[in-house]
Amino acid sequence: MQQNKNHKIYLATISILLKDRTDQAPRINQILTEHSQIIISRLGTNVQRRCIEHCTAIITIVVEGSAKEISNLTKKIDGYYGIVAKSNILTS
Repeated sequence: MQQNKNHKIYLATISILLKDRTDQAPRINQILTEHSQIIISRLGTNVQRRCIEHCTAIITIVVEGSAKEISNLTKKIDGYYGIVAKSNILTS
């Protein structure tokens, strides 16, 4: 972790559960695009392997940013109905 403009920079993961991937994916993709400057990687998967419509999905993203940036992104995602987001900030 490094210092940047008097803010400590953390490495973190954010796990996102979507109850209906078809309906909620465009909203999540827009939010993640808006915060792409802190996103290092992203992995998305269907929970139900043979599901075609209204599938539950999990997205895990790795981010690097200040605690405030990570918290704000997590809260923004978690604020939507049918979506749960939790972050895990790694500290030194």
